[in-house]
Amino acid sequence: MRLAIAADHAGVSLKQIVLEAACAWGHDAIDLGGNDPTVPDDYPDRALALGRAVASGEFERGVLICGSGVGASVAANKIKGVRAGLCHDTYSAHQGVEHDNMNVLCLGSRVIGPALTLELVQAFLGAKFTGEERHLRRLAKVQQIESTRGAE
Repeated sequence: MRLAIAADHAGVSLKQIVLEAACAWGHDAIDLGGNDPTVPDDYPDRALALGRAVASGEFERGVLICGSGVGASVAANKIKGVRAGLCHDTYSAHQGVEHDNMNVLCLGSRVIGPALTLELVQAFLGAKFTGEERHLRRLAKVQQIESTRGAE
């Protein structure tokens, strides 16, 4: 799988662990930045770069890391075509893909450690969208909200 990975300054260390593991698992994992934990790096900038790369189809999925994961998730979900979820448990990491066709996993580096992070990334990358009618119906509704930006 072609995977984009990015982090703000708070997530640089965890990003490196994810990048190395994803490559070891056989994925084509690309680092989209956030490289110095001592230099402030705003999560919206990383979310925009990663989100555009995933939404364009250049990457199948993305992993985005900030301190709590919340800001990364909020920012990434502003990009049309991105379905980002903040997950700190394995059920959500795979179910978000299976039911909601989640394409960006957001993680909080100040919330979880390396071992759980790798479990979550494996669950996320191993999951497939079911394509069941009820999930397709719900996804279409989400896409309708996205296309109108909730203005109705």
